[in-house]
Amino acid sequence: MTLPVFGFVTVHEAPLVEGIAREHEWLQAAASHGRPVAHLWRGAPGFVVPRSYERRPCWDQARAASAADGWPVQVRASGGGLVPQGPGLWNLTLAWPAPGAEPRDTEAIYRAVTDELAAALARLGVVARAQAVEGSFCDGRYNLAAGGRKLVGTAQAWRRVDGRPVVLAHAAIVVTSDPVVLTAAANRFEASSGGERRYRSDALTSVARAWCAAHGADEPPPDFERQVVRVLAECFARVVLPHVHPTPDHVKEI
Repeated sequence: MTLPVFGFVTVHEAPLVEGIAREHEWLQAAASHGRPVAHLWRGAPGFVVPRSYERRPCWDQARAASAADGWPVQVRASGGGLVPQGPGLWNLTLAWPAPGAEPRDTEAIYRAVTDELAAALARLGVVARAQAVEGSFCDGRYNLAAGGRKLVGTAQAWRRVDGRPVVLAHAAIVVTSDPVVLTAAANRFEASSGGERRYRSDALTSVARAWCAAHGADEPPPDFERQVVRVLAECFARVVLPHVHPTPDHVKEI
């Protein structure tokens, strides 16, 4: 299976405080216009968790404590597990009209997304493959890992928007964030909310760390994050040649 054709990828340069809520707008755009849409964006620092977390015994206290710790918690409608957001973490959100209301070819969609992402990372000299990584955030078979450590998580949902079925494919990419910092903050929240899950910092890496390991370098180039974002956008922009449109709301179309 191949993914639908995305004319361009909208890159949001400024973090989106309500990034999860914005996904519904993008689903509506795909449904109303009948065209695929692609967005590459960062969220505000914090965690996104499924609604099941609200049933935890210390949910309210843990959410308040996490916000005071600099990691506000947002709740999403879909399942899965905890996903961190913030500087150095980029999200790729793809949405397109579905052929029917019932999910189909879901594994093929996962493979197509991970194949494209792996091809993008390969352009940077980073070899990544789809695999589960025990001890990582929101673990699944369609993570992307480099050297056995997760650097991309993926998710998929089928929704009906304004009466029309739409597919949402999502990837959370650890570009330059520190895995140790992310893991410590997530474990504090899991413990304080009464959850049993704990994460391992050595189960996680970043594109920057994988690049350094591949190139025998101590640090990536100063503009490394921008390079990664550009490569990711170019891999999914299939119709037009890469181009940039300056806009007043810190958005680029690539």
